[in-house]
Amino acid sequence: MEIPQHFSPTAEGEREAIPRLASERDTLVAFLDWHRSTFALKCAGLGQEAMSTKAVSPSSLSLHGILRHLAGVERWWFQQNFAGEEVPLLHYSDDDPDQDFESLDGDVTEALALWHKECARSREIVAAASSLEDRGTSLVTGEPFTLRWLLTHFIAEYARHNGHADLLRESLDGTVGH
Repeated sequence: MEIPQHFSPTAEGEREAIPRLASERDTLVAFLDWHRSTFALKCAGLGQEAMSTKAVSPSSLSLHGILRHLAGVERWWFQQNFAGEEVPLLHYSDDDPDQDFESLDGDVTEALALWHKECARSREIVAAASSLEDRGTSLVTGEPFTLRWLLTHFIAEYARHNGHADLLRESLDGTVGH
């Protein structure tokens, strides 16, 4: 599995440094992209079987499932809730709300490509916003939220799933770090 150019770490497997002297917006975007790159590193070099292995019993989590989930929430929050775009949900239905984690029959290479596409679209939406005060509306609660909140929410989302990915990757092949 190859990491696309935007997610390419240095030769040592590190991500780009997050600027310590930057605007609030640039800092939030850099932290989110750092977490996206971290997840890509956790998946790097694994094939279909390893990515789909539910390696930490009794959890049903797998890297493939987390990958599908992250693609879905990128679309849900940035495109649907923030930008108001009418695009179909990914890996979710009222009849099967956990299919992102449970239905791992799809090709992991395609899932990775879809995740990268959704991340790219999220970046476009963020770049087009005039300020961190721009607002979206939750399609579930009807509550408004700012781009600042959304970026912070996504940093937390990726941090949580990167913790899961750490455990899964170490269980699969002993790889630690990143």
